[in-house]
Amino acid sequence: MQLIKVFKKGLFMSQSSTQINKRLKSLQKHLADEHPDNPVLAKAVESFRKMDYVGRNMGLIAKDESFATCVTWWPMVALLGTFSAGKSTYINSYLGTSLQRTGNQAVDDKFTVICYSRHNEVKTLPGVALDADPRFPFFHISRSIEEISDSEQQQIDAYLQLKTCPSENVRGKILIDSPGFDADNQRASTLRLTQHIIDLSDLVLVFFDARHPEPKAMRDTLEYLVSANMNRADSNKFLYILNQMDVTAKEDNPEEVVAAWQRSLAEVGLIAGRFYRIYNPDSAVPFDNPQVQERYERKREEDMKDIDERIREIEVERSYRIVSKLEQTAKEIKNQAVSKLNEMLRQWKNRVLLWDGLVFGALAALIGITLTLTDGWSWINAFFANVFAGETISLIGFAVLLGVIAYLHISIRNTSARRILEKLADEIGENSDTYKQYAQAFSKSTAVYRPLFLKNPAGWHEVSEQIIDEVIVEANDYIQALNDQFTNPSGLDEESTPVAQQPIEAVSEQPQGASA
Repeated sequence: MQLIKVFKKGLFMSQSSTQINKRLKSLQKHLADEHPDNPVLAKAVESFRKMDYVGRNMGLIAKDESFATCVTWWPMVALLGTFSAGKSTYINSYLGTSLQRTGNQAVDDKFTVICYSRHNEVKTLPGVALDADPRFPFFHISRSIEEISDSEQQQIDAYLQLKTCPSENVRGKILIDSPGFDADNQRASTLRLTQHIIDLSDLVLVFFDARHPEPKAMRDTLEYLVSANMNRADSNKFLYILNQMDVTAKEDNPEEVVAAWQRSLAEVGLIAGRFYRIYNPDSAVPFDNPQVQERYERKREEDMKDIDERIREIEVERSYRIVSKLEQTAKEIKNQAVSKLNEMLRQWKNRVLLWDGLVFGALAALIGITLTLTDGWSWINAFFANVFAGETISLIGFAVLLGVIAYLHISIRNTSARRILEKLADEIGENSDTYKQYAQAFSKSTAVYRPLFLKNPAGWHEVSEQIIDEVIVEANDYIQALNDQFTNPSGLDEESTPVAQQPIEAVSEQPQGASA
């Protein structure tokens, strides 16, 4: 049994490239160091590695890819809004350091990814540092950014940068400060990156400027930040924050300002939810009335407490999200990808058999008619007799004949496969990740060296199904382990170790020399 486990472990490791394997080991070590009392995430990396083995065999992912890089491993908070909405000021206040430049004009035209560092000084790194690191949500993002220069490094650096700081408030999580929507000259690319960030974020803070006199003047921004996202299944992760509320103190009319923004949001479809009303005390306008000041400060502290609590909650939600992604991906492979590939292969086989029958039947009929009219059957008999006798010229002629037949059959196979992929592109979109995965797997299953009558897609067999089932079971065990950490319905002291905290002997490996 131990030999089988070692053999399976070797298979998982050998299927991945040295580069991706090194990155996954680095990721695993970083997670183990970050949460020594919570081994679930580090062990989840091993489960992803198992799933990668199946995915690579099937052709769903390439040798240098991993399903683990399709999920963010750190809680991620995105800050969106216009250039004057106070995002950078909020970040500096939250971190307790002057990390981001602030001002009433656009001060930065890049997405800034902020993470923790043990070093005391703040460091700014180029965007390529994010593009090459699978721990961050921008791993290989350069592949999908619109071409704007001849150099890929200049291209990614034009949109992204990484800043590190020693603030404990950002330890174990990632903040992303976005450029203002109305301050960016390359709006289309910015919006595409923004959507990517929204999809991966655990929490999205949308900032609006209370000093702006006419919310309706920002209708296009409102429509993108609100309308495009309010019907999402995870729409509850959006918090709408009306910043710079201190400017309304002179007239003491915060309710009117909030109502104006609520009407603007209602016009683009958002009729539920609430505004958080905050401001920065260090840069607030003077309050003439102490009672007004007390009321504003109380409301600000109340809303800031709610926002901080939501940020803290995502650290717990992150673990569940990753394990859920693990289980979801495994089930998608077993229940959707395999089923879809089987259906595509069935259509492909039917097309190939049909056109093989039509083409070769027509050729056989044409040859038969020709031989009958020309009385050439005796020549055919003599030709095959010479083939069996081993005559060189006849053997060469026979080889050419077989080559023509093989060429026609391969052409029919390839043409039929292209037609199936064109149909798939129309169904799910040629640029989608799902299409890319299915196209790679289907191409591998219809390769020339694969016999036509094989039942299952390439790489899907009893061992593959067993591995996927193991991953699903492990994901359920991880959920139970997380529940044991954060809940205790029975009220009893648990003496036994949760399953997910026990070693996964089949694939576990102690990372060596890896540094995150």
